[in-house]
Amino acid sequence: QVQLVESGGGLVQAGGSLRLSCAASGSIMSINDMGWYRQAPGKQRELVAVIGSGGRTNYADSVKGRFTISRDNAKNTVNLQMNSLKPEDTAVYSCKAMVLRMGGVRYLEVWGQGTLVTVSS
Repeated sequence: QVQLVESGGGLVQAGGSLRLSCAASGSIMSINDMGWYRQAPGKQRELVAVIGSGGRTNYADSVKGRFTISRDNAKNTVNLQMNSLKPEDTAVYSCKAMVLRMGGVRYLEVWGQGTLVTVSS
C-alpha cells in the first residue's frame, strides 16, 4: 500500500505565497517522476509542474517564473513553492508519483487526496 499525503493548501490574497508538500509512504522501491496537478472549478485537470528522479523540471506556461517544484528523494517528498499567486491559480492541487512498489514489476500511478488553494482578489 503506497499513499501520498498532501499539505499546505489554504486561503491567500493575490500576490501572496504558499508552499505545498506531498509525502509518499509505504512499501516503495523507487519513485520516478513526481508532479503537481490542479483542477479549477468548472475546468479540466491540468499539469502544473513535474520533476524527474534526477531533478529535471517542467512547468506549465501559466506558472513559469512564479512556481518552483522540488523533491527530496531521501524523504520521498515533492514540494511546490507558489509565489505571486493570482486568483486564476485557485484550484484543488493534487500530487502524483510514478511508484515502483517492492516486489512490483511496473511503475504505478499514485495520487494524493488533493488540497484546496484559494487566492482572493
